[in-house]
Parts: sequence; C-alpha cells; structure tokens
Amino acid sequence: MVAPTDGVALLEAFLAASVRTATPLALAALGETVSERGGVINIGVEGSIIAGALGGTIAAASLGVGGGFAAGALAGVAMAALFALFVVGLKGDAIITGTAVTLFALGLTGTLYRTVFGAGGVALSSPTAAVVEIPGLTAIPVVGAALFAQPLVTYGTVLLAPLLTWALFRTHWGVSLRAVGEAPEAAIAAGVHPGRLQLGAILLAGALAGVAGATLVLAQAGTFVEGMSAGRGFIAIAIVVLGRRHPVGVALAALLFGGAQSLQTLFQAMGWTGVPYQLFLAVPYVLTLVAMTASGRGAIRHGHHSPRGAQ
Repeated sequence: MVAPTDGVALLEAFLAASVRTATPLALAALGETVSERGGVINIGVEGSIIAGALGGTIAAASLGVGGGFAAGALAGVAMAALFALFVVGLKGDAIITGTAVTLFALGLTGTLYRTVFGAGGVALSSPTAAVVEIPGLTAIPVVGAALFAQPLVTYGTVLLAPLLTWALFRTHWGVSLRAVGEAPEAAIAAGVHPGRLQLGAILLAGALAGVAGATLVLAQAGTFVEGMSAGRGFIAIAIVVLGRRHPVGVALAALLFGGAQSLQTLFQAMGWTGVPYQLFLAVPYVLTLVAMTASGRGAIRHGHHSPRGAQ
C-alpha cells in the first residue's frame, strides 16, 4: 500500500510528466487546428514532427537549444510546404498526400540519421532545454512543480492557446480563414483568396509540428531515435477532434492525452509490475480511436462535414 506522503509525491510526478508529455502533442494539435479551420486536414503532420525532431537534433549540436528549435520549425515547414504544393497548388487529395508525406519523412529522416551518424544508428546526445522555475509558484502543493517548473517551450505552448483563440475569432485573418474552411464559395465572393490563406495555415501548422518534434528531443529524450514521433501526428488530429477545433479545448484535450501517456510510469511506480506495460502504452491510441469514432458518429447525426482539403 502506498503511504500518503508517497501518494502525494506520485501524484506530483504524474502531473509533471503529463504536462511535459502533453507539450509536443499540444503544439502539433494547435497547428493542426489552424489548418483544419482553413478547411485542410493535414495527415502529414506526423512527417513534420519527425522532421523537426531530426532537424532540431542536428542543429542543436552546433547552434544550441534555441537554434535546434528554430531548425526543427524550419524542417517542419519544409514537410508542410511539400504537402501544400500538392494539395493547395495541384489540388491533390489531402489524405493521400498527407500519408505520402508522412511515409517520405519517416524514410528520409531514418536514412539521413544513418548516413550522418553511422549505419548502426549511433546514439546521439543533444543539449536539452533547462527547466525554468517560477519563484514562489513552484512551492504550491501538488501542482506547483507540474505547472511552474517546466522548460520555456511548455510556457510558450500554454500562452499559444489563448493567442490562437484571439487570432482565430477576433482578427480579420481568423475570420477569413474560418470562412474559407466553412463556406469557401462565400469567402471567394467576399474577395478572400482561399489558396493563400490555406497555404499560410498549413505552413504555420508545419512550423508548430516541427517545434513539437524538436521538443521531443531537446526537452524530453535528449537524443534522436528513428520513428520517435510514434504516431503523435495522428494523435494530434484526434486531439483536435476532441477539443472541437477550439485552441483552448485542444490544449485541454492534449493534457488528457499527456496524462494517458504518463499512466505507464505512474502504475510502475505504484508497483503494478504484474500488468503488461504494453496495455498502458496502448491507452493514448485507444483514446484516439474513441475520439475519431465519436466524431464520425456526431458528424453523421448532425449532418456536419469535416474539413475536406484545399478548396
């Protein structure tokens, strides 16, 4: 049986791990929210995440953590630009194109990693972002360490949700983007250029997904591993569904998924060694299936349509 003091320590560690794990999910999902508001589901977000992870790893070795995050964003934008070329420029199918971009990015990053660092995939250690404690607030029981002792990228993610909410619902850009996603014919009649807005939204989503990938390396693992995105791009799409494509709701849904991913560590610390750890690893993916299924049923029941791709 876990002692009360041990229980509090476990809860604090679990909450801190949940916030840390949720950060890259929230970044990718917030970017995907912008893209979907413009009418484009970017299945290729997974490709931007893994590209950002490798780009951040390589750049951080010579440019430091800040340079690593910038390179991660650029790598994510590169994958998003490839997606936009076919979807927005050539009017290709967004689902097929996104899948192809993801597979391309997974193969490319694996090949580049082995080429640069050896066929054996030599473990590469990267500099990591320092934890920034907010004086006074970290002493708050239970939630202090979870909320106020995190890397800067986590604080930036927390601020990004209300910022995107304001941008989407209170600016001309946001109103135009939502019009393109919800009523493209009316937007065109009002003089809005759908392709330009969709391109910008896709590139922004790619940048945030690239930062998410860099976060996996520079704020969590400290090294690059092939395929380390591990389906987070698809989880991000489910998070957008669960958060109803609202930035604040998406950020809260990301925290839920972060908690689900952290269950494995919590239960192991509680001594549940008899339960296969694979069951806990599967929880976020089960949540993804549940969220997507619920969304599909809701859309059928109410006659709603999900974003369709470039208009």
